[in-house]
Amino acid sequence: MKEKLMKGSYFLGNGHFEVRDVPIPETGAHDVLIRVTACGICGTDVHIYHGDKGSADVCPPVILGHELAGVVEKVGEAVTNVKPGDHVTVDPNIYCGNCHYCQIGKKQLCENLFAIGVNRNGGFAEYCMVPETQCFILNDRIPLRYGAMTEPLACCLHGIDRAGIKQGDTVCIIGGGAIGLIMVQLARLAGATKVVLSEPVVLRQQVGLELGADAVIDPVHEKITQRLQEISGMPGADVVIECVGTPVAVGQAFQAAKRGATLLIFSVPQAGSVYDLHLEEIYQKELTIIGSMINPDTHGRAAAMINSGIIQFDSIITHSFPVDQVEEAVLMQMKNESIKVIVEFENFLKKY
Repeated sequence: MKEKLMKGSYFLGNGHFEVRDVPIPETGAHDVLIRVTACGICGTDVHIYHGDKGSADVCPPVILGHELAGVVEKVGEAVTNVKPGDHVTVDPNIYCGNCHYCQIGKKQLCENLFAIGVNRNGGFAEYCMVPETQCFILNDRIPLRYGAMTEPLACCLHGIDRAGIKQGDTVCIIGGGAIGLIMVQLARLAGATKVVLSEPVVLRQQVGLELGADAVIDPVHEKITQRLQEISGMPGADVVIECVGTPVAVGQAFQAAKRGATLLIFSVPQAGSVYDLHLEEIYQKELTIIGSMINPDTHGRAAAMINSGIIQFDSIITHSFPVDQVEEAVLMQMKNESIKVIVEFENFLKKY
């Protein structure tokens, strides 16, 4: 019998991808074979493209793509939670369960973390095989391209949980990429009465206002502290969420923070990035500085929010590419004319 093949875009390292015809993965007893319909380009993919690690070490050749959704094609004999034909999103992060951090309830810090689409073949292929435990069902009426946004939404939910926004807070979000625009919506849902987006790109400013920001600041041409005083009547924000990943953006986050504020440094910075921390400022402002790592136990909540339609993605997803143009998709994700770029499988999408 002739072996069935699929197309997969392999990352070879050094900024190169290669489309290969490879065998469709065989499902084990607890595995689910997904026919991929959409897979997002993440900032982590951009870092990997430039030679940095992802949430775990990357060992090319590997099929990247960890923000994936699709339709169940086949299940192993022991699978009970999903069936062929189900629309699903995938939590890519898999934890060992045995290390110190897993055992103290902080599995996002797992010493043996590995991830689908990072160091195990992922969603930049026609099919992806994942453990049953990583699958979450999507409503059939939800566009599957929205399902590809579940993982970034889940990460944002973990960050929002850690930020501790209270009803009545003013929240300033630094950066209007896909993550920042999701944070705009979540901050509003968390009870913020003022949501301010700091972003220099006009397209992203406009989308931020459409998605619920009360005001935007151009950090290149305006002073953040002055504008926050004008917008909120206070000398800064109660909560600042940094979503860019550069020392300049972190500096802007410190400027935006009023006394007693919480700073969530949410972004994934380039390896080796350094910010000169002014210790006196932390002391005098009594700042709380928080990090956020991936999406422990929030993927199901994110899928529920997507199924409800409460989070908007149409204006965030700006570009899509076929699987044989993953490198072009990554390059587009780096440009200001894009917000969120996804890889879609057009022939299959005609059915769904």
